[in-house]
Amino acid sequence: MNGLILLVIALLYFAFGYRIYGRFIARLFKVDNSIATPAVVNNDGVDYVPTHPAVLFGHHFASIAGAGPIIGPIVACRFGWIPALMWIFIGCVFIGAVHDFAALFLSVRNNGRSIGYIIEKIMSIWGRQLFLFFCWACLILVVAVFGMLVANTFVASPAVATASIIFIVMAPVFGFCTSRGMSLRLATVIFVPLVFASVYLAYRCPLDLTVLFGLDSEQVRNVWLAFLGIYALVASVCPVQWLLQPRDYLSSYLLYAMIIFGVLGIVVYNPSIELTGFVDYSVKVGSGESSLFPELFILIACGACSGFHSLVSSGTTSKQIRAEKDIQLIGYGGMIVEGVLGVMSIIAVIWLSDANFAEAAKNPVTAFSSGIGTFVGALGLPVEICTVFISLSISAFMLTSLDTATRLGRFVWQELFSPSYVKEHRDSDRIEYVRAPCESPVTDRGLRKVFGMLKATSSNAFVASLLVLVLAGFMVFSGSATAIWPVFGASNQLLASLTLLAVTIYLFAKKANYIIALIPTVLMIVMSIWGLVEIAVKNISTNTVLTVSSIFLIFMAALLVILSLTIVYRTVKHRI
Repeated sequence: MNGLILLVIALLYFAFGYRIYGRFIARLFKVDNSIATPAVVNNDGVDYVPTHPAVLFGHHFASIAGAGPIIGPIVACRFGWIPALMWIFIGCVFIGAVHDFAALFLSVRNNGRSIGYIIEKIMSIWGRQLFLFFCWACLILVVAVFGMLVANTFVASPAVATASIIFIVMAPVFGFCTSRGMSLRLATVIFVPLVFASVYLAYRCPLDLTVLFGLDSEQVRNVWLAFLGIYALVASVCPVQWLLQPRDYLSSYLLYAMIIFGVLGIVVYNPSIELTGFVDYSVKVGSGESSLFPELFILIACGACSGFHSLVSSGTTSKQIRAEKDIQLIGYGGMIVEGVLGVMSIIAVIWLSDANFAEAAKNPVTAFSSGIGTFVGALGLPVEICTVFISLSISAFMLTSLDTATRLGRFVWQELFSPSYVKEHRDSDRIEYVRAPCESPVTDRGLRKVFGMLKATSSNAFVASLLVLVLAGFMVFSGSATAIWPVFGASNQLLASLTLLAVTIYLFAKKANYIIALIPTVLMIVMSIWGLVEIAVKNISTNTVLTVSSIFLIFMAALLVILSLTIVYRTVKHRI
């Protein structure tokens, strides 16, 4: 066994998974291309925009990927590369891709609304509010952490800052040209070479603020944080076809190139496997220990199953799908490509000895860049430039995750203060749902006035986005983002389990094969709550913030599970 054989097995497996299981899922959900999508029906030129699948795939994939499918698999290799590879194989095809497909499909079938709306239809208005508040809190943490990661990357690698600014400037020009009649093919031929030229320009002319203005590293970091905040605010409120779509589409070619050259490099270099296949069920990490269960399932999210994907699928992507036939390509296929990238991340470190891996795993992005850069160097390209190019590609997608999370935070905040979308009509124990707005869940007259004021304020896109960024900024500068970050992995998987729970109930109500969602739901709920309990126990005397956060998430998950079981009981009783 070597890296080349491992890659070939992975590519064949994912190809069969997409073609066979992906089509099975599409048939199960009854994809119908004759049904007009929300992007077509509600085309407003801002959020609802029918988009070519090639462009939308780039936006969707860039939004869900980030550095997740690189960092998670490499860190998880501390248990050995075999457990990490098996979880990616099983999780990607049978859990993660189904999760992403279902979230996208249900949102498209419900006028582009979020998973929160689906949960309201299935459970209740309070189920929706619990879920949305949880999503909003997670998104603020995502914005804070990715803001820190990108700013730190700009400080450490000024060339990344140069390339990122060039991409941001280039995107509106690309969007303007395509909106004025230039064909997508011609625009791609013109602008994609400019993207790669900008990478070389950035390498030659790094934007080093320390040299230019004599600032120290902390001051430079704060400058970049301010810049990123302004960029994310603009990106979250302007029409998607002006900035987000073109920037993500153009940036996606960096990742495609990285994957293609990485695959070719692995074929030519053919790295041997030196890393231990399976270490142990429990390994030492710092002064403590890390257990295979549940940490493997929490460390590897992107590449296997990630709750953040449901927010992207039902938040921005569903509003741009121009035909239902594109759902399998973008929802299921996007996750499959992420699985390929996750396997490449494992191959990037399996050629290292255990001792070298232990050192390299301290900085997974650098380990990936160095490993794939070495493989690509076997093609005759300079290893140093290849390594810089890969680092730039990864950073570009972290920036995409930042601006997408800000826009999603705006959507979720606005939805939190929206009235109930459904009315319940009880006939015995039967519940019928009417897809029409009804009264606010707040009944007290004084509270309703306050609710009305908050709703009016929150409906403003600028205010909703600014609130997300202000809170994220507070977390960054106060240090609370770093303190609470360990709980994010478990909360992200808890989000995935709650989405899968909604999908299970939907299929159960439709009398379809709900087992394909029920088994992943149980697995993800058990692993995420197990992880939260471990975090709470380990930090109960040292980190109050983490302990309280973990207990709160466990409590909220329990409430949503109880609501779900109540709905299942009513449905079964009605059938009987």
